[in-house]
Amino acid sequence: MQFKVGLGYDVHRLTAGRKLILGGVEIPYPKGLDGHSDADVLLHALCDALLGALGAGDIGELFPNTDERFRNISSLLLLEKVNNLVQEKGFKVENVDLVLLAEEPNIKAYKAEMRFNIAFRLAIDESLVNIKATTQEKLGFVGRKEGMAAYAVVLLQKAKS
Repeated sequence: MQFKVGLGYDVHRLTAGRKLILGGVEIPYPKGLDGHSDADVLLHALCDALLGALGAGDIGELFPNTDERFRNISSLLLLEKVNNLVQEKGFKVENVDLVLLAEEPNIKAYKAEMRFNIAFRLAIDESLVNIKATTQEKLGFVGRKEGMAAYAVVLLQKAKS
């Protein structure tokens, strides 16, 4: 098989007393995402999409929240580890498309840095990383500003020998 596609999804609750990290960027906001690691919902969805394309389980299996080695770890490091697995399996990332679901904050000013962080960790050109954001029009837990969610789609290609 020359190509593989993966889909990822993640969700985290917003909570006081945590930094908001999205795409490896700290964003000024009164609340952060709750989780065992830095709870970067965007990167967690991306890791799951990569693992899904490989048929290698999910982020919770690879980095369980019961393992203290991963407490407060940067999700950029988790992404690096997942990309190492992609390469070990003989594939490379062809492109990444991400969607953040959040009422606020507006991430427009941070997208370039997020794209750089992701592209650098995946060893691909920034033009192969796309990030979109949308609100939920005040509907559901995202609309009530109780949490954020993210979707990711990736395309992997068999690396040339």
